[in-house]
Amino acid sequence: MEAEADVVIVGAGISGLATSLGLHRLGIRSLVLESSDSLRTTGFALTTWTNAWKALDALGIADSLRQQHVTLDGNVTSSRITGLQTFEMPFKAKGKHGDHEVRCVKRKLLVDGLANELPSGTIRFSSKVVSVDESGYIKLVHLADGTILKAKVLVGCDGVNSVVAKWLGFKPPAFTGRSAIRGCATFKSSHGFDPIFMQYFGNGIRSGAVPCDDANVYWYIAWTPSSQEKELEENPAQLKRYMLSKLGKIPDKVKAVVENTELDAFISSPLRYRHPWELLWGNISKGNACVAGDALHPMTPDIGQGGCCALEDSVVLARCLGEALLKNSGGERKDKEGEEGKEEYERIEMGLNKYANERRWRSFDLISTSYVVGFLQGSNGKFMNFFRDKCLSSILAGLRLKKADFDCGKLSIS
Repeated sequence: MEAEADVVIVGAGISGLATSLGLHRLGIRSLVLESSDSLRTTGFALTTWTNAWKALDALGIADSLRQQHVTLDGNVTSSRITGLQTFEMPFKAKGKHGDHEVRCVKRKLLVDGLANELPSGTIRFSSKVVSVDESGYIKLVHLADGTILKAKVLVGCDGVNSVVAKWLGFKPPAFTGRSAIRGCATFKSSHGFDPIFMQYFGNGIRSGAVPCDDANVYWYIAWTPSSQEKELEENPAQLKRYMLSKLGKIPDKVKAVVENTELDAFISSPLRYRHPWELLWGNISKGNACVAGDALHPMTPDIGQGGCCALEDSVVLARCLGEALLKNSGGERKDKEGEEGKEEYERIEMGLNKYANERRWRSFDLISTSYVVGFLQGSNGKFMNFFRDKCLSSILAGLRLKKADFDCGKLSIS
């Protein structure tokens, strides 16, 4: 069975849905393919920094999310070894692009907010992509059920195991050797935490807790597991008990967050990233195909920019594609084959090249910074613990605000 679509987006995660919404705002219809039978909300929550809110404003869904999440006032860093606070930083500083804005957003609310703005029928569930071919100016997207989709534009937003990234020539993401557990605790009444990003470092383990709203607190633990600890990942109850024993000298109130988390409300996963130099000579786009989100720049979560960067991608990509697809007079697109098909293909190729050039160094910067910050925060040893607590705390915390001080621009096209 064959079908046609102008723009096919693989993956209904944050970047896929946001790209589709950006195109929709410009009057361009897309088809989003999702391998699951429903929207995925893995990860529970994510810290959305200033750059993410710029993108969400451009997409037109920021205000509804603001109403459902508290604004974080600042970051407090403490030692897991001594229990003492090592650094405090307010988020009220003004950056190059205006006041900083930081919240911890529940992933389900973000994904639902994006999906609900899309026209009915945009997302096609249970549609697993198995391979990609090309025929002339058209990409042939082969699905597991035997369907072949003919696409004028193919966008891979299919995560760290991206089929589209593989087709473009990218290698599978590398393992860092570290793992992270992420969870969300829901309290029947108010949890009582101030709107503060709380972080704890020491002895090779970093953890944190961030309130999303009055009733929900997102938390994480990152560490380098031994072979025995890796086996615990298959037993949530044992893993939870083990993690509670490894939390160190953190406040009992924060430990209670982990204790109050249901076994189905946290996950453990290895941390992977793309070698940043791959982005310098790799094909972010090729012809009428490209990648965005984790398919482009899988990174460690150490500066909280994975999802934020994906939202940036979506706005830039929608704008560049809009310029290519709506370039004809009156905004009407030519769908004929032959010379006009070639002209449209060349415009799409130029638009995707422009997107790739805009995102290459930004992605390189964030992947590199995140990896270095994670290495320093997760390092063990007396000297490193002392050096980090006394000298690096302010630098590492400041990097988060610095990298978030970025504006991807509006959706409007010239």
